Amino acid sequence: MHDSSLTRVALDARRGGPEVLARALEASRADTLATFAALAQALPRLAVPLRAEINPPLWELGHVGWFQEFWVGRNPERGLGPRADARAPRRAPLRANADALYNSGEVPHDSRWQLPLPDAAATRDDLARQLAQTQALLREAGDGDDALYFFRLALLHEDMHHEAALYMARGLGLPVVDARWQPLPLPAPPAALEFDAGQWRLGSDTDAGFAFDNELAGLDVALQPFSIDAQAVRWAEYLPFVEACDQPAPRYLRRDDGRWQSWRHGQWQPLDLSLAACHLTRDEAQAWCLWAGRRLPTEAEWELAACTRPEDFRWGDVWEWTASPFAPFPGFEPHPYGDYSAPWFDGRPVLRGASHCTQPRMRHPRYRNFFPAARSDVPAGFRSCAAG
Repeated sequence: MHDSSLTRVALDARRGGPEVLARALEASRADTLATFAALAQALPRLAVPLRAEINPPLWELGHVGWFQEFWVGRNPERGLGPRADARAPRRAPLRANADALYNSGEVPHDSRWQLPLPDAAATRDDLARQLAQTQALLREAGDGDDALYFFRLALLHEDMHHEAALYMARGLGLPVVDARWQPLPLPAPPAALEFDAGQWRLGSDTDAGFAFDNELAGLDVALQPFSIDAQAVRWAEYLPFVEACDQPAPRYLRRDDGRWQSWRHGQWQPLDLSLAACHLTRDEAQAWCLWAGRRLPTEAEWELAACTRPEDFRWGDVWEWTASPFAPFPGFEPHPYGDYSAPWFDGRPVLRGASHCTQPRMRHPRYRNFFPAARSDVPAGFRSCAAG
């Protein structure tokens, strides 16, 4: 990671005590509401087309608050952390029909466009009451990892949905602009990083504060010597492949009079070739590697480089496709939020790192992201390794 302050913030999200978490929860909610307000200004009646990769913004807003209340305020076993019984009877929600509206595990995706959702003002009021309840319980929670587990889960869940709102806005061509969530130019590619053969332990330590269930119980991997890019592949390196092989233009790009343009803030603008190549499918990343005589890294290679050479290994510009399938490590046990990992161990690839749309709290070198290989709405790109 090229900014050490991001590491501290990410560690605070996973290991911070009640006071740190209280501030983080407030900051996360402020960003959620600010982005929702920008969407509301840009979208008449908050209407969006029915697409598999997005949700109605008003549903997303209510779901974020519902999730926090479901796992914190209504959870009688929240003090047990990962050992909590997800089936334990819960208290009634603050809004009587909240489960029928916002439980993503029970409410079919396509039905969310027809639900009788509360309006924006009522939903914001719900979120305020839910956060006040969470903060009151946090003051009484103690500072153990089990006691704070669900507060940390709710925080990071909200941060994930904030990023999804940002790239949904981009996909809809909305001018939702905030300087914090814009890509930064990358320098010319530095020398590749060389690594000797050795062992690497994938995953998070069990005593490292909060960890997602798919980061546990870990996996020992034997690695051969490898050479890996020090940063993500830029448009300057990617587009010659598109031109040479007469490939379709990547998402949000077009050629106009021989020059590349990108769709940004609701209009076509000249493309900055120094930006990381972004909104690529995994197939598009692999096709470039084949053309260039390279390959995608495995997640073990990526994690080793990020954790052992942080001063040289730049990450956080785009989510990065890897060659590894999203699969459980040996000894995997699902955490109470059972819909998070286990349903998606279906061969889809792992993405590593973070993007310019990711909240700093989410930027952790052990975090395993996962999307279907054909997704291009996600701000994803890649780096490469020497083939062979």
